Amino acid sequence: MKNKIVIITGANSGIGKAATLRFAREGYKVIMACRDIEISRKCQAEIIKITNNHLVELMELDVSSSESIQRFCSIFRSRYHQLDILIHNAAYFNHGQPYRRSQDGVELTFATNVFGPFLMTSLLYNELKKSEDPRILHAGSNIIKHFLDPKTKIDLSHLLTNNIPDSFSVYKMYAQSKMALTLLTFKMAEAFKQDGINVNALQINGAKMSKRTLRKIKPWWRLIARVQNLFFPDPAYMADKYFKICTSENFRNTTGKLFNDKLEIMQPAPKQYPGFIKQVKQVLGSHVYPAYDEVTGVTLDLWGLCNTFVSEAKDLNPNNQ
Repeated sequence: MKNKIVIITGANSGIGKAATLRFAREGYKVIMACRDIEISRKCQAEIIKITNNHLVELMELDVSSSESIQRFCSIFRSRYHQLDILIHNAAYFNHGQPYRRSQDGVELTFATNVFGPFLMTSLLYNELKKSEDPRILHAGSNIIKHFLDPKTKIDLSHLLTNNIPDSFSVYKMYAQSKMALTLLTFKMAEAFKQDGINVNALQINGAKMSKRTLRKIKPWWRLIARVQNLFFPDPAYMADKYFKICTSENFRNTTGKLFNDKLEIMQPAPKQYPGFIKQVKQVLGSHVYPAYDEVTGVTLDLWGLCNTFVSEAKDLNPNNQ
């Protein structure tokens, strides 16, 4: 697998680190795309020592910054002529934090979880096309189950403007960003199919948080996270799903799908709002996802916003394209 190149964002902790370890063990060339270089160097050295795979490379990347993304992609293209697997694992989810904007002036949760990955994919598209079996994987979340409630909405009004919403919650923005990423998975799969690029998502039910991640969370939410850690699986569990979705021959021709942790393809929930018992089954189960776009048609608006972000980012940093 030395000729197979994998990029994993947020590869220095949690599921990202576990996935890097799994791909490295199998002999893949792995690019660790990470924001904190000092911490990541230690992680890189650890993985190389464990796997004896010296093809694990570290490159700096802040997924919330268009400038950082363009610099990363420019360096990558100067070193490699193709990309086989792109895993968008990095995410912003700091409980209790106030409204924050990225360097580009975009609400930070969406900048990191949606616009950044979209820009990165667009800049590496030609390299993906050169692969014999290109695959993109988005790290989703079961938090999108909130959208089984028809009252839950994605608010796009303030993302690329200076408007600040009257009320703000990182938790709600995270849920909206992961629902948006799921919708983009389906849209991208449709758009990229002509070039043979598969795009899928994995609905993550949770994974044990590292001590470093826990320290980022405000004390009250940190207590909740510690309790959740008692029930969440080890990051290696979901990392194994990353690996199988991105390498298995069983999924070579699978695109535009949302997988659960059993690697079953999830289906859209019925359009009609169910009774109480069926609601409970949908929330507790892992076989359906909210049919949000079929109700709202928001995907086209989201697609347009993402392309606007890409155009503006390229205009601001033309030398990094």
